[in-house]
Amino acid sequence: MSASISAPVQSSYLRCSFLGDANKIRVSGASAPRVAVVRRTVECKESRIGKQPITVPSNVTLTMDGQYFKAKGPLGELDLTYPREIMVDKEESGALRHFLTTLISLQKRTLTDNIVVGVSKGFEKKLQLIGTGYRATVEGKDIVLNLGFSHPVRMTIPPGLQVKVEENTRITVSGYDKSEIGQFAASIRKWRPPEPYKGKGVKYADEVVRRKEGKAGKKK
Repeated sequence: MSASISAPVQSSYLRCSFLGDANKIRVSGASAPRVAVVRRTVECKESRIGKQPITVPSNVTLTMDGQYFKAKGPLGELDLTYPREIMVDKEESGALRHFLTTLISLQKRTLTDNIVVGVSKGFEKKLQLIGTGYRATVEGKDIVLNLGFSHPVRMTIPPGLQVKVEENTRITVSGYDKSEIGQFAASIRKWRPPEPYKGKGVKYADEVVRRKEGKAGKKK
């Protein structure tokens, strides 16, 4: 019984080309259709918080020179250099307003606000010691921590920061540089982070430690 090839199939068969005589593989020589690629430009919009002006207190003196920004207040002075994409303008009311077109608007606006608030009002971070025998004292320019080790931990207080201890277990780190305060407070907490079973350790005052249940005894 002989097999016949229809006209369309035969036409397609004639357009095929051999890749080799051994395996007799045939591949259609028809060209693949072209796919059009559409490119779209996405513009970054400034956030609502980034557009809000920053109120400057009367006891803060500002120095603005191009991309350089400096604030001086009763607690100290801080400065910041902005990238070229950021422009800071001082309004007639004395408030600062950022003009940005990138996603870094919110971040830089927050840094500027931290500088103005820091030199005028300051910041503070509170920690709490939880555990039997855990206590802290301030000796000169050092803070001494007793955290259950064989020896007390002594840490030098960085310049520009003040540390106060209340009831031997409550530590308050204050100053005008928010980043320095957070870094030093984190260094204190690092010595004995709170454990999840009994909550013993050094924790932030507003920190919520997720507790775990201990091993249960054998059920009878």
